[in-house]
Amino acid sequence: MSDDFELETLALHTGIHRSQFNEHSEALYLTSSFVFDSAAQAAARFSGAEPGNIYSRFTNPTVTAFEERLAALEGAEACVATASGMSAILACVMGLLSAGDHVVASRSLFGATVSLFTNILKRFNIETTFVSATDIAAWEAAVKPNTKLLFIETPSNPLTEISDIAALAAVAKKAGAWLAVDNCFCSPALQRPLALGADLVIHSATKYLEGQGRVLGGAVLGKRDLVMEQGVFGFLRTAGPSLSPFNAWVILKGMETLKVRMEMHCANALQIARWLEAQPGVARVHYPGLPSHPQHALAQRQQKAGGGIVSFELKNGKEAAWRVVDSVRLISITANLGDTKSTLTHPATTTHARISQESRDAAGITDGLLRIAVGLEAIKDIKADLARGLNAS
Repeated sequence: MSDDFELETLALHTGIHRSQFNEHSEALYLTSSFVFDSAAQAAARFSGAEPGNIYSRFTNPTVTAFEERLAALEGAEACVATASGMSAILACVMGLLSAGDHVVASRSLFGATVSLFTNILKRFNIETTFVSATDIAAWEAAVKPNTKLLFIETPSNPLTEISDIAALAAVAKKAGAWLAVDNCFCSPALQRPLALGADLVIHSATKYLEGQGRVLGGAVLGKRDLVMEQGVFGFLRTAGPSLSPFNAWVILKGMETLKVRMEMHCANALQIARWLEAQPGVARVHYPGLPSHPQHALAQRQQKAGGGIVSFELKNGKEAAWRVVDSVRLISITANLGDTKSTLTHPATTTHARISQESRDAAGITDGLLRIAVGLEAIKDIKADLARGLNAS
């Protein structure tokens, strides 16, 4: 594929390698292993002297098609697909870091990511310091001689805080560390972190890339020597947090409509955010597309639009928040996001319930906070569904 093609064209055509049957849609290769022509070819494949498929834990044509397509959309040299977004973060860390290394991470992360850094990696003597997502001076102050990785989500989950990718890339470079950006909320349709100086991009392909809440998947992207040769691929090959061919195929088909879906997600989310700001029971709305958002100007420079996630705080706390959740009939009460169907969750008791109250307070996750992933339904219907609970609060 030419580098001159636009994103929507790349999302349709990259990664297609037709078989002898010359199929139009991408083929689905449901096989655990691949047959070699000879002992010499088998040896060459296993040693890496000859390219080709070996075993679907780490090589499969359908998974490769997904990796090639996502790499094209992100402007990356290489992509390693994983079983989920969390396994992508794990593969990145375990593949590139060693005991004694230090990570500086935003305190505004998905709850499972915080648990991974604070509980699991700590057991392997990898220390993490959490700082404000938006305070560059705090990142600079947190860097140590053994700092190897800076890790952010932007926009953050669930408050949609915007981190300055270019500024943090400069901090990482000065420290001799890598900057990894979780691009789940934006997808490459809205933001390309590598072009802004990031070294690594993380995806939960479960979300907007797939787009309809059907399967799990993840990915790590970056330069070839970093992703393929310095450990991420090696970790996946050995440890096996692999993306299944079927899931890869489903995500491939979802990616074909990524741009048009994201445009509508963003348009709907902006309307909902503006409407929520006018509701008497709402204390605050968090959405990068609103002028009231603290990093609105940065979001306008860094992203093509505000995204599909809106968080809002209710004046009467948890009781009011749960009343809204329990009142919806159209919107799904689920912690997933990036679906064509709108979803609603109460982060303090779901996605961030496993982290400490102190950590939630530091991240600004109050008991009155709700997060809505705005879907593709009619705006009138989404508003009416939320209004039922808001009017009763």
